[in-house]
Amino acid sequence: MSDRPPVSEPTAEVVRRLVASQFPHWADAPVRPVTRQGHDNRTFRLGDALAVRLPSAARYAAAVEREHAWLPRLAPLLPQPIPEPVGLGRPAEDFPWPWSVNRWLEGVCALDDPPDDRVAFARELAAFLAALQQAPAENGPAPGPATFWRGGALGVYDRETQTAIERLGGRIDGPAATEVWEAALDAVWTGQAVWVHGDVAPGNLLVRGGRLSGVIDFGQVCVGDPACDLAIAWSYLDRASRVAFRRALPLDDATWARGRGWSLWKAVITLARLEPEAPEAAAQSRVIDSVIADHREL
Repeated sequence: MSDRPPVSEPTAEVVRRLVASQFPHWADAPVRPVTRQGHDNRTFRLGDALAVRLPSAARYAAAVEREHAWLPRLAPLLPQPIPEPVGLGRPAEDFPWPWSVNRWLEGVCALDDPPDDRVAFARELAAFLAALQQAPAENGPAPGPATFWRGGALGVYDRETQTAIERLGGRIDGPAATEVWEAALDAVWTGQAVWVHGDVAPGNLLVRGGRLSGVIDFGQVCVGDPACDLAIAWSYLDRASRVAFRRALPLDDATWARGRGWSLWKAVITLARLEPEAPEAAAQSRVIDSVIADHREL
């Protein structure tokens, strides 16, 4: 399977043809793109009740069948709604990879509608992750390249992280960042594999009325080390909500150390690609500072 993108970005007309040919009972439903698109997928509304989701590259295509297989099993065990697959689309002339039809989940992502009470939001998210981690994990998919090693060992990103820290030079506190990273690598995971979302980020958390109303994009779902799901504590939560988040999750200090490592990895590789004056650079620098400060408070 080639990793090249489709000949062109999928359009509403392409989605209409895919749906009409493979799910003719939905052929008359109007199709329109959603306002905020993700990186790994392109999403379109299908009528009022459904959504069509198409991977944006071949490396994301394996997630379609993984979600189709596992989300229906996890959904009854979780306190907030998650996507409900109702159709598994096949590759076609217009689109070369599998795609999916899911029930539409109401809500606005936390990037566009930040909750007023982040402490309450953090507790709701912690309760969701605790329920996910308690779900039976036997025979669940293992971490690997298809999950971008979420749920696996941080060491796979060691060289990339150290290179980014070196490239950033004086833009960050390099020795402190290295100390955080080495502490994360030393905090080897020895626990039992649990379910991992893999991409707990504000763009994948839905909000209604200031409350967590749903969690989407389980493309990296697997069973393994839950530390990667903690990165949002530093990338999105403030200090008070981070404390509440930690208190509400029954995880040991080593797991939190690895969680800081996951957050640091993403922030330094992102910042290293940005010019200092780029709008996102300040946000990534704040994440790094938060991770370092949290590490020093121990």
